[in-house]
Amino acid sequence: MPAFPLLQRAWNRLRARVAPVPDISAALWLHTLGQYPFLAALTLPEQAKLRALAALFLQRKEFTGAHGLEVTDAMAVAIAAQACLPLLHLGAPRAALAWYDDFVGIVVHPGDALARRTTTDEAGVVHHYHEVLLGEAMERGPVMLSWQAVQDAAHHSQRGANVVVHEFVHKMDMRNGPADGYPPLPAGFMGSTSARAARAAWHDAWAPAYAHFRERVIIAQRFGGERPWLDAYGATAPAEFFAVACEAYFVNRPRFAQEFPALLPLLDGFFRRSEENTAPGLVE
Repeated sequence: MPAFPLLQRAWNRLRARVAPVPDISAALWLHTLGQYPFLAALTLPEQAKLRALAALFLQRKEFTGAHGLEVTDAMAVAIAAQACLPLLHLGAPRAALAWYDDFVGIVVHPGDALARRTTTDEAGVVHHYHEVLLGEAMERGPVMLSWQAVQDAAHHSQRGANVVVHEFVHKMDMRNGPADGYPPLPAGFMGSTSARAARAAWHDAWAPAYAHFRERVIIAQRFGGERPWLDAYGATAPAEFFAVACEAYFVNRPRFAQEFPALLPLLDGFFRRSEENTAPGLVE
């Protein structure tokens, strides 16, 4: 690969600044980039920083395979790289990974997981049911992922789907309590002068976008209208809309910008991405 010497030099410079950093072999890293087009589309400096983030992530987290699944190095690196994508511009690797310091365990299922749920309706009747899950992030608990869904992300970036980004963005959302679509915002977010003003700016953009998206999903499901591009699961709650939007933002930024131009600057501000450090991403 012609770009390899440049990538290796960028990686070596970054390692020198953040050493000691556990290593991800060049062969394994390049294999990972080749599996996921949204990672390959990053600039060389971004790829080098993501490699450092992923290496530290692997040092701090513990992977467990469910139902006899053996989590290989290649599987762990693929998950780590995607999990660290939202942290790419949030400062030095060690500081950025603080977003994920409330848990250690990552449980990987071979396929979809079946979770037993209990709900109580308005009449007080308790209902038990099973829910099929591609992934789940628990507040101050582990993250669960379907390996099949992780692999499928390589083929579903055109429709903005990525289960790893989804669950780890939930973790970021949970930094100030249960996931609600309102993650902790950085100081001075969007030019705000207070935390209250920052939250108001976030609400003023996200609340109408969620309401409009939910309406489009209802029209599509009940009346045969055109299906929205974004995953309809985002219409189930503001927290899910935030996570689903972030999936699309990271794996197909051009299409996300077309669909949600009002949300793009807010996510750029939250994830601290600017025009000069934003990779071109995918095109339709």
